[in-house]
Amino acid sequence: MHVRDCVTKAGSDDTKRRDRAAQTMKTRAIPRRYAFSVAALSLAHLNAPVQAQPGFPPNDPDSWRTAGTAKILCSALFVSGRELPEVRAHLTSYFLGALADSISDIHVDRERKLVRLTVAKRITREAKYYGDQGCIIHQPGMDTIYFAPVKVTSALAPASTLAWPMGDIMPGEPLPAGVDSSGLRGAVDAAFSAPEGLTAAFLVVHKGRIIAERYGNGANAQMPLESWSMGKSIVGTLIGRLINDGAFALGNPAPIGEWHKTPSDPRGKIRIMDLMRMSSGLRFSRGAPEDLPGYHDHDLGYSGAIDAAQFAITRPLQFAPNTVGRYRNTDPFALGYIVRETVRGRGEEYLAYPTQALFDKIGMRGQMLETDPYGHFLITGYDYGTARNWARLGMLYLNDGVWLGERLLPEGFVKFVSTPAPAWKAPVYGGMVWVNGDSAWSLPRDAYAFRGAGEQDVFIVPSHDLVIVRMGHFPGARWGFEDLKRAQALLMKAIPRSRR
Repeated sequence: MHVRDCVTKAGSDDTKRRDRAAQTMKTRAIPRRYAFSVAALSLAHLNAPVQAQPGFPPNDPDSWRTAGTAKILCSALFVSGRELPEVRAHLTSYFLGALADSISDIHVDRERKLVRLTVAKRITREAKYYGDQGCIIHQPGMDTIYFAPVKVTSALAPASTLAWPMGDIMPGEPLPAGVDSSGLRGAVDAAFSAPEGLTAAFLVVHKGRIIAERYGNGANAQMPLESWSMGKSIVGTLIGRLINDGAFALGNPAPIGEWHKTPSDPRGKIRIMDLMRMSSGLRFSRGAPEDLPGYHDHDLGYSGAIDAAQFAITRPLQFAPNTVGRYRNTDPFALGYIVRETVRGRGEEYLAYPTQALFDKIGMRGQMLETDPYGHFLITGYDYGTARNWARLGMLYLNDGVWLGERLLPEGFVKFVSTPAPAWKAPVYGGMVWVNGDSAWSLPRDAYAFRGAGEQDVFIVPSHDLVIVRMGHFPGARWGFEDLKRAQALLMKAIPRSRR
């Protein structure tokens, strides 16, 4: 395998060729040879509106798997700022699976901030860094994307000038009363116990203060780390912000025009709360017995370089709304579509909305929400944030949606999301968050969590006034999970019950 880390020389033939291509591609559709063919695609339920997407991919799962991995490499280098040898050593096989052993070339262009990945010496895909929209997969034959990137500017003062939680100046006070300092140190040690766990960050907030914090495996307090499906909590929070503004209510039918074209469309009965609970009933495959065969819809939104929201909202109904709960990206994709259309309908900049409506409100700096090639957020999994950022979001929920005296989420919203969804067979999921309804965690039953692949976690424990953040590199998830369980158990002994 070759790993090439280079800087493209200004004015080189390669740069000129790609710059010319970028200019022409901005105004033209993808070449005919890459056009979507229904006959070629094993996912036979795709319909006309999705087929019409420029560049909708032909049936090529290995290409999609390579594309998703190129994006992960790009983000690790240009969003997180990690070093290439460490990134390669800790690269996830989430998309590639067994093909991860067949990576034959990684080409890094530092000048263009582009990563080109080749697998088995025959499949090459690339992803490029586009500023505040992060790394985006290029469609085959394309050297650009379908939207103009937007510069997103935070209104926050530097973190070094503000006290926690709006900034990073920490109080020089002793631990809160009742906290066992020795037990707290033991919990932190436990979180990093197994080197194979590749734990990158472990942070504990109690009574609004960071009482423990450690980093490892190349990470630091300022590094945005891959967060995966913890981002679903951000989608849910943005819905909560819009509800708080009076845009709609949880019990309203989902305001998706595609579902209300005819009175007979059964999707018109899907409510916003059904989407929040992943109980819409939309057909979306993820490898379950009832799913259609082929590449999972759940992953195609990440790796197919498609308009993921449009793909999601054009799925047919498989189950009646609020009768079956299943973990599928279709529902948060649909929620993201609602956020987008609502914000644009108000004349606001969609790509800046999360920063203006949420991140700036609670001191979250540099939170990266990446998009598909059409400029639509893939917050369901392509999101990067520091451990402190995630702790702040956890604190917003711990405080019932109120931040420094200002209500950001409507009354009852936090209770809704942290209550087990009725359509799920097991009491493990609420509203864009996981819940401890089956007492499976080493935490009290009132705990709930933002959780992402690779053991990215934010646990909120109201009874102990506690937020726990654990983040790590994907390949260490199995060992990291065991370390986390031990750390949680030790924290419950070290930190007294404080309320509820």
